[in-house]
Amino acid sequence: MSSHPSVPHASSAAPATPAPTASQFRLLTQRRFGPFFATQLAGAFNDSFLKQLVILLVTFHSTDYTTLSPGLVANAAAGLFILPFVLFSAYAGQLADRFDKARVIRLVKMAEVVIMAVASVGFFLKSLPVLLVSIFAMGCHSAFFGPVKYSLLPRVLMKEELTGGNGLLEMGTFLSILLGTLVAGVLAAMTTNPLWLSLALLGFAVLGLVSSWFIPATGEAAPDLKLHFSVVSETIATVKMGKHEGKGVWNSLLAISWFWFIGAVVLSQIPALGKELLHGDTTVVTLLLATFSIGIAAGSLLCERLSGHKVEIGLVPVGSIGLSVFTADLAFSADRFAERFTALMQSGAAQAPLDWTHFLALSGSWRVLGDIALVGVFGGLFIVPLYAFVQLWTSPQRQSRIISANNILNALFMVVAAGLSGGLLAAGLSVTGLILVCATLNAVVALYIYRTVPEFLWRFLSWFVVHAIYRLRATGKAHIPEEGAAILAPNHVSYVDALVLSALCPRPIRFVMDASIFRVPVLSWLFRQVNAIPIASAKKEPATLEKALAAVEEALRQGELVCVFPEGALTRDGQVAEFKPGIRRMLDTTPVPVIPIGLSGLWETAFARNGKSVGARLASLRPGRRLDVNVGAPLNASVDVETLRAQVVALSGSGAATRST
Repeated sequence: MSSHPSVPHASSAAPATPAPTASQFRLLTQRRFGPFFATQLAGAFNDSFLKQLVILLVTFHSTDYTTLSPGLVANAAAGLFILPFVLFSAYAGQLADRFDKARVIRLVKMAEVVIMAVASVGFFLKSLPVLLVSIFAMGCHSAFFGPVKYSLLPRVLMKEELTGGNGLLEMGTFLSILLGTLVAGVLAAMTTNPLWLSLALLGFAVLGLVSSWFIPATGEAAPDLKLHFSVVSETIATVKMGKHEGKGVWNSLLAISWFWFIGAVVLSQIPALGKELLHGDTTVVTLLLATFSIGIAAGSLLCERLSGHKVEIGLVPVGSIGLSVFTADLAFSADRFAERFTALMQSGAAQAPLDWTHFLALSGSWRVLGDIALVGVFGGLFIVPLYAFVQLWTSPQRQSRIISANNILNALFMVVAAGLSGGLLAAGLSVTGLILVCATLNAVVALYIYRTVPEFLWRFLSWFVVHAIYRLRATGKAHIPEEGAAILAPNHVSYVDALVLSALCPRPIRFVMDASIFRVPVLSWLFRQVNAIPIASAKKEPATLEKALAAVEEALRQGELVCVFPEGALTRDGQVAEFKPGIRRMLDTTPVPVIPIGLSGLWETAFARNGKSVGARLASLRPGRRLDVNVGAPLNASVDVETLRAQVVALSGSGAATRST
């Protein structure tokens, strides 16, 4: 499980660690986050507001602007907005790493005011070319803002706040995009007076600029970085940098881009879905888009609570499973609604198009909305931990360029998504058929990712155990070092001890485990993938023992965390057994701090060797069972085995290390 660096890179200059129960919303009131959040919201609003205004005006007032078809203009606008992400992201990442991020944001916001002024001229002149140029320029604005946006968070937030901060950011962004789309529709329906359109555009641009001046300085991440502008070579170099940052980071970048692939396919089908299958008017399409955005916002905020105030990539498999399930069900529910409505039309009991109130009154509509909302919720659970993971495990000197690599990949994946969607639809595939293909592809890609990087699967299992079955209460977590080698020495109570400890610690842990369990079919594959170390007694398998000791020595010399269960086997009576001498031999070979850990609450569960019947074991799986993990202060490498055992016994609770109360 060492696919990324052993040291998290959250800012050491950030404020003190917050209380574990502190709400993420408190960040909105703090200068280190609040002004940046407002700046991001204003920019996201203007992006969608401008694009939607141009599309609506060209659609409903085409003779004033162009002779081109509205569909062609909409595709051109989308293409012009995404193109700068491919052309300029590499250079944008360099700027954000080289200069103070607050300064870069202010310069980008100044440019936005100029861009909105150009767009205003386009509205006054009714010039489509000028408006398309302004859309391209806003794409440039977003391409330069993106790297600094995501790389600023780890500079101003503690690692315990990254998930919450990213959740707020994604929530605000999607709701701002939705609001921009809705306001554009309302304003375009009320007036085509360019004065009002211009005032709205310039007003939000100025609001973003003003709020950017309150963003505190962050310092220069890479002051010696030499800037190079080359669209092709620097773009390739930036993507390669992302690939070399570590297997975990690279696969996270690919997973984020895959999310935008799925999003591009599904969102692009919502207008056709609302009109052709749901027989709705524009209000129904707006309702579907609003439901998706609210779902994303809810899922993004939910990450903070489900993660336990830490970066938890165990949520990513939860998100991917939900995405596949509810994207597939959306296809089925939309088809079912269409069948029912067609029958109603044939009987004369209904007629199209439906407005949103009549749509909601029909059977099956709430299932469609529920699917779209849950696609959004699980999308939030998928994307937020990935962004936080990339921020945490990327070197501060390269964070902006790594985000730039992600933006480049996102743009390429979205272009491929558009091409695939257009090709399949042109070949005769239905809208719901395309959505179903999307759900299937997501499941296949998810399986590939989790097989390639088993850490995602391991963290998911860890998260599931301590959230779905147990109610974890941990003390002394700060004693586990954020960097450097150490040996964790817990009592051994159950088969899920390793998962519990993994859920507690954000760093990868090398577990030393019984060779006979290590070799269990199927499980053996997972144990090998997470670099577990099989060990056996000198009497049974001396060669295995020596190989294990050598592996432990190498891991410690590489600065890794190694977990050793000094008892050598699961407890059979709930008490802490005598410690084996193996841990003393490991410490003699490689002197490192040893951290005693007491596990309590697992003895009475289904995963311990407690002699319970099958029925009693199943009953013990009721959710909410309390589990305590007490981490003691590090002990010197010279500590004797009995002293270490005494510490573990005390931490486990009055000598009965694992009895449940």
